[in-house]
Amino acid sequence: MPDTLYLVIPCYNEQEVLPETARRLTDKLGGMIASGAISPQSRVLLVDDGSKDATWSLIEQLHAQNPLFSGLKLAHNRGHQNALIAGLMTAKEHCDMSISMDADLQDDVDAIDRFVAAYYDGCDVVYGVRSSRAKDTVFKRSTAVGYYKFLKLMGVEIVENHADYRLMSRRALEALSEYHEVNLFLRGIVPLIGFKSTVVTYERSERFAGESKYPLKKMLAFAIDGITSFSVKPIRFITFLGVLIFGVSILSLLWFLFLKLFGRTVTGWATLMGSIWALGGVQLLCLGVIGEYVGKLYQEAKHRPRFVAEKILNDTDTK
Repeated sequence: MPDTLYLVIPCYNEQEVLPETARRLTDKLGGMIASGAISPQSRVLLVDDGSKDATWSLIEQLHAQNPLFSGLKLAHNRGHQNALIAGLMTAKEHCDMSISMDADLQDDVDAIDRFVAAYYDGCDVVYGVRSSRAKDTVFKRSTAVGYYKFLKLMGVEIVENHADYRLMSRRALEALSEYHEVNLFLRGIVPLIGFKSTVVTYERSERFAGESKYPLKKMLAFAIDGITSFSVKPIRFITFLGVLIFGVSILSLLWFLFLKLFGRTVTGWATLMGSIWALGGVQLLCLGVIGEYVGKLYQEAKHRPRFVAEKILNDTDTK
């Protein structure tokens, strides 16, 4: 009996693309079930992250028309990462392996066959990695490359050019469930799990329809979460900066005393004001970085649930 696969797809206001996504995934999973690659109990789990459009209505229609589709409706919009972990933890009770992907059809569905083949070869985690960024704008390409390099510089273990298109075995999902942090950055958490892993490269397509759910503001916030959730190097850099500024101030004081002893006065109003503004800016920057960490501690200490499920549509028995 082949193993059961669950595709976990977070959806937020995806009514424009969902019908085409459902059509392509029906063809893909239907073919894999027919060939014996996956179990007939395999499903597509669509997670509605508090959408404001007709996304949930479409999910209900898909479930009613085709048992291949399951649905999970969150009671409130919690963001992509929380919707994803909600789907994965729900799928964990029913599947042998799961594949997470976006609803916008930018992830190549034909790569699913290679994901599953790697799973049968003994891999618990399979990362989908973009083979090229040629379709990106120069700005997006340069910032993405710089971001991955900066994360590695900060000591974060991460797979370059990998988003959230990945396969995880049930064993890996069980291990993931032991990570309870509220500030989720799954691209950094999954590599910490360990287990045997591999990479599948694919060509990322343009969004089929609708608008991106990750404008620049959200991308910047996500980038900051990735750094502050997995590295304390920014805090250590502040300590180094404080020592450096203190050392410079001592040298400056000695220099001014030397000039005073030889009868030379120091006017330098512009230099003085510039130094005050510079030090004030550095102090505010340092407070901001520390505040990011304090804020995360505050969120983690409250230990609020990462998501609340309002409805679940699934006709399979728990494994």
